[in-house]
Amino acid sequence: MTQHADNLFIVTGAPAGGKTTLLEAAAGAGLGIGQEAARAVIQSQAAIDGPAVQWRNPTMFAELMLDRDIQSWQSLRSASGPVLCDRGIPDLVAYGRMLGIADSQHYHRAATLYRYNPVVFFAPPWREIFATDAERIEGWEHAQRIYQPMRDVYEELGYRIVELPKVPVAERLAFVKDVIAHA
Repeated sequence: MTQHADNLFIVTGAPAGGKTTLLEAAAGAGLGIGQEAARAVIQSQAAIDGPAVQWRNPTMFAELMLDRDIQSWQSLRSASGPVLCDRGIPDLVAYGRMLGIADSQHYHRAATLYRYNPVVFFAPPWREIFATDAERIEGWEHAQRIYQPMRDVYEELGYRIVELPKVPVAERLAFVKDVIAHA
């Protein structure tokens, strides 16, 4: 049975599109924040030199992300007020498709079962702020390549895409707050 959490708003899109900076500003302004599963999995696996990272075992990596995303959804759905989630379960549908992960239909089932607010904020590729770090090792071309397939998945799942403007973080946050207020 499908479960809805209209207080959970996904912020997703291209790597290095300004999502983390926006979410840090939102947290500073008192909004609830859901943490990104991919970074958490990479950090915990790196600490133990584990196999469940994208460059060693993409399927195991995705399974750990799915588990974390479901747990996050379940714990945040009862929060009072809006929560901005750093990516969401539908990202895994796109991830599974892009990497050609066999037997990934359960990602779609999870995305259908655990529904977020219909409004999804998408950060477009933004060359001027793009940078790699310890968890984001992919290059600029990867950021551009994954953006449209991710949008396609969210649209297929019936979400309404709201593209984040390429403006300073304070303006971006004001934009997000305004959209949430009218959602």
